[in-house]
Amino acid sequence: MISAQVVKELREKTGAGMMDCKKALTEANGDMEKAIDILREKGLASAAKKSGRVASEGVIATFVTEDKKHAAVIELNCETDFVSSNEAFVQLANEIAEVAAKSEVKDVEELKAMELNGTTVQDAVTNLIAKLGENMSLRRVIKMDAPDGLVSSYIHMGGKIGVLVQVKTENTSDEVTSVARDIAMHVAALNPQFLDSTSVDADTIAREREIYRVQALNEGKPEKIVDKMVDGRMNKFFKEVCLVNQMFVKNPDLSIEGFLKEESKKHGEIALVNFVRFEKGEGIEKEVVDFAAEVAAQMGLNK
Repeated sequence: MISAQVVKELREKTGAGMMDCKKALTEANGDMEKAIDILREKGLASAAKKSGRVASEGVIATFVTEDKKHAAVIELNCETDFVSSNEAFVQLANEIAEVAAKSEVKDVEELKAMELNGTTVQDAVTNLIAKLGENMSLRRVIKMDAPDGLVSSYIHMGGKIGVLVQVKTENTSDEVTSVARDIAMHVAALNPQFLDSTSVDADTIAREREIYRVQALNEGKPEKIVDKMVDGRMNKFFKEVCLVNQMFVKNPDLSIEGFLKEESKKHGEIALVNFVRFEKGEGIEKEVVDFAAEVAAQMGLNK
């Protein structure tokens, strides 16, 4: 039985019609990702959007050391947006990011055990829970080091999105830092999935090629030109999901790769090495509460 909620979720992710979504889910035995593929193969999905996830509350925080060689991004979650904007909550998130950036942290469990203000990071979170009366969770951390360059960061909408960008350069001036920050702002806006085409895993490439092949055949194109069509659509795919191939959000006449070439002429060689983007609550499923049903149940109206 395919629920209306699941059909609605698929429609939000793909832009396809309700009946098409229901048929695709039925064909896929309820598998959301498979249903997306089916809709795309039939040319009915505008995109395999990943933005339909329900976000929890909290904040993303970043910290870059003074020498620009070390940085970290963390996500600290809470239950309500009221607490996520609380000064003590935001300060704790920033302090945790600083601890991470100045350490050799490898994962969030390691970070929780690190020292912060005379106690551990986890105890500091627990103490704030007691103070504010709301559950909190330190969810994730990524540490980034740039021994042969620098790291720059960007925080969007007061902590909804946080980005770190690492570049290789001999020039660690404020001007080059600003170049890396501009790229971080671009990452926040366009959410690239990969650094470049060589970073795209083989499974993703195989999946996309097969979808484009089926699309072309469904459009009635002859077999002899299908491979060329698939190659063309893969090039478009790379331009959409790979950071270096995307058109620069601040200057759409240039790709990110082109922007870096222009800036390298002014400041010496600047090479993009790595990036990370955290968005508050991505991938966390929030319980959908039917308040009318809840009230009815409490009043015994459903008996």
